[in-house]
Amino acid sequence: MPGARMARVTRFPAGDGRTVAWLLEGDSAVAALTRRDLLGDRPDPAAVLASPIVQGLLSGLMEPPASRHPYAKWSGAHWRSVSLVELGLPPGHPTGVAAGEHLLDHWARPARLAAVPVISGRARRCASQEGNAVAVACRLGLHADRRVVTLVEHLVGWQWPDGGWNCDLRPGAVHSSLHETLPALWGLHEFGSATGDPAIGAATGRAAELLLRHELLYSRGTGRPIDPRFCVPHYPPYWHYDLLQALLVLQRAGYGGDPRTDRARRLLAGRRRPDGTWRAARRWWHPPTGRGSGGEAVDWGDVADQMVTLNALRVGAGRLAAQDGDLERA
Repeated sequence: MPGARMARVTRFPAGDGRTVAWLLEGDSAVAALTRRDLLGDRPDPAAVLASPIVQGLLSGLMEPPASRHPYAKWSGAHWRSVSLVELGLPPGHPTGVAAGEHLLDHWARPARLAAVPVISGRARRCASQEGNAVAVACRLGLHADRRVVTLVEHLVGWQWPDGGWNCDLRPGAVHSSLHETLPALWGLHEFGSATGDPAIGAATGRAAELLLRHELLYSRGTGRPIDPRFCVPHYPPYWHYDLLQALLVLQRAGYGGDPRTDRARRLLAGRRRPDGTWRAARRWWHPPTGRGSGGEAVDWGDVADQMVTLNALRVGAGRLAAQDGDLERA
């Protein structure tokens, strides 16, 4: 009932009730996630599967070229699967599980894992690939698969002394990449949550500490953003790092209350639009066109803004925006 819906959202800070109502009127998968994560309702798999975006991502997922080249940007099964589990695709979904199996076959090939170079004592690996694959597999219920365990073991073994990962082949490269570290952190967290393996906590904590030492996006030398693009939320983020995705993953991993996240949260709150929503940047990709490379499997349209807005409310940026007096701008 409309009246009941509005009664449920009035417990949010000023302005958030209107924003939540807007999310409830949007894409059905986003609305289901909003009800689950902001209103405390039970998940609604039927609403997720009714989403045109979810249906578009599932369409052709296990057919060429998506299945032949799973890492093809951005229409391959790898990227579609990351988006699908973030939109709430139910564990055990047959097409999703088949795609997860395909990703594990691709990333956990013994010859591929054995070929990772070690230079100056550091494994040079784009760990975002394995991190995303592990997270997808765990969300789909494949956490006990031996290939998942193998990928997790390699992720932990590849971790650099500063807590992150990097694929930079230069011997002098000794600092981890935030781009590569965040998806790896996500994957390890999902595996630890799914299995209860206490040994994963140490690796997850070291990766989280790397982000927290930088207050998520700031240079420790200059105090300024490491990269201006980190200040802007994107959707889907794919492997690209930004403050919102970092806040979201850290919160999931249990570090959302660390005071070193506050500066990034204030910066995110300062990007809220007057209508109470956040805008998703679309910098590195474009809607499907049928020609050229870099096209996505679906046209995200307004759903990108809806997901960024939902994620911003998930990490508490709405409360800061409502206070309005202590916001930071890049």
